[in-house]
Amino acid sequence: MKTTKVRQLTSPRSGQPVPNQFEIVTPKGTYFQSYRSIIAFKPNKGPIALDKVFWDYSVTTNKYLAQFLGFGKAQQREQIKSKDIILKDLNK
Repeated sequence: MKTTKVRQLTSPRSGQPVPNQFEIVTPKGTYFQSYRSIIAFKPNKGPIALDKVFWDYSVTTNKYLAQFLGFGKAQQREQIKSKDIILKDLNK
């Protein structure tokens, strides 16, 4: 049986859980949620998707989005431009 699991992100500096920042692992891929909004989705197959409204919402969200993706805002912008990352509504 495949299940969904929720993990709270941890601070790279302290190793402590970070409030309101989560990874949601599903059979289809992994989501990043900040507060109540889905920010990103890394599917098992296909391109990463970022929410078209919330992906660049705040400094804190972008900090943990970069941690989730493994790369920062400049590379995110490059990959959006090259369509290696797609923007879509992840909060329907």
